[in-house]
Amino acid sequence: MGKITLREAAQWCGGRVEEKYADRTFFGASNDSRKIQPGELFVVLKGERDGHDYIPAAMERGAAAVLGSRQVGDYPMILVEDTRKALGDIARQERLRLNMKVVAVTGSVGKSTTKEMIACVLDGTYRVGKTPANHNNDIGMPMALLAMPEDTEVAVLEMGMNHFREMAYLSSIGKPDIAVIVNIGTAHIEYLGSQTGIRQAKMEIVEGMPENGTLLLNGDDRMLRDLDQIPGQRIVYFGADEGCAVRCREIVNAVDGLRFRVTHGDESFSVIMNLEGRHFVSDAMAAVAVGLEMGVPEERIRQGLRSFRNLAGRQETLRAYGYTLIKDCYNAGPESMEAALKVLGEKQGRKIAVLGDMLELGDRAAAEHYRIGRIAAERVDFVLAYGDCADRVIGGCITGGMPDSRAQAFKDQQALSCELQRIARPGDVILFKGSHSMHMERVLDAFMKYEKDLNGGDPV
Repeated sequence: MGKITLREAAQWCGGRVEEKYADRTFFGASNDSRKIQPGELFVVLKGERDGHDYIPAAMERGAAAVLGSRQVGDYPMILVEDTRKALGDIARQERLRLNMKVVAVTGSVGKSTTKEMIACVLDGTYRVGKTPANHNNDIGMPMALLAMPEDTEVAVLEMGMNHFREMAYLSSIGKPDIAVIVNIGTAHIEYLGSQTGIRQAKMEIVEGMPENGTLLLNGDDRMLRDLDQIPGQRIVYFGADEGCAVRCREIVNAVDGLRFRVTHGDESFSVIMNLEGRHFVSDAMAAVAVGLEMGVPEERIRQGLRSFRNLAGRQETLRAYGYTLIKDCYNAGPESMEAALKVLGEKQGRKIAVLGDMLELGDRAAAEHYRIGRIAAERVDFVLAYGDCADRVIGGCITGGMPDSRAQAFKDQQALSCELQRIARPGDVILFKGSHSMHMERVLDAFMKYEKDLNGGDPV
């Protein structure tokens, strides 16, 4: 594993370090004193409390050193004015030092899933590193780079943003050789104004790319099809559209998995995945396109996608006490909510949608929640909605023809949980979905506890 000396890191970020500590090394970084691992750099950030207060706890847990803005005790520290910027500066130089290829992934929906699929496709042909979980912002992504092993050949980095110039900053650190844009949706439209604004912010990803880098775009997304000319970048489209260089055909969403055929040039091969929902095809096609760009053999691409399993909390299917429970609580926007309802609607049995608010939609919030209610009315039997926009969801359900006895709005999560426990019966399929901070997983947890108490033990 590559280790960085405090002397090197201080030079990279314009910081200061005492000479007696200058040759001390670290590998990786963390801003959480409770989770820091021995040998990591503790990065002090200012939140509700001053992160400097946690330096002793971090050092006691084995931190190698501290990145901070004022000296605390006799600890090895790199002193800088701005710890966030310094973290980015250190990560930028480490990315260059490792001399690896970087694949960057962004989009409004499906970034993490696509990142994981790409890593599966590349693994076995290359030594692959990737951003863990959702470490896709100006703190998480640099820390992920600092944790890349010395022998990493390809790093797959997820890049997220919700304001202008954030993507440009991440790209300046990661310096992607290949950048993937999965889609342009409506997530964060509250801050970016429109889908055109979202596209503009996503396209900042090219600013850190080298000349003659490769930009892989979803050719089925109307917001991306008119971007044929990006100075200095080679563009390759993937998708089902006839104009795509890497194209999918014969899509089948069967009970035993998702199937489709890939064509590129004169070549063609089939893909089978252990997933439900056609919306995963564009994510998989992005991974296929990356694999082909990186020279991965077709058979290895097929194997990588066949072995893929989605991250916990993202359309995760659980079976317990006679119920099928779909846990999709990580995040939600109009596009992903619609896709989840479509998957639910194709299930056998009574269908219950437990839906939390979709956040950061700005002026479009009321209309989008109402539209989701109309879609839900066509596909499911019951809707229990929670949050400030729950009434709009239920209004859409009732307008769409759902009896008001089957569509209810809640401002209190406990009341929602009680109603779910009252109406649910074995054989039902229940979807739990909402934006991350709505914590819809708590409703699922309460339901599981209720069933455990009712049945006298854990499910078989």
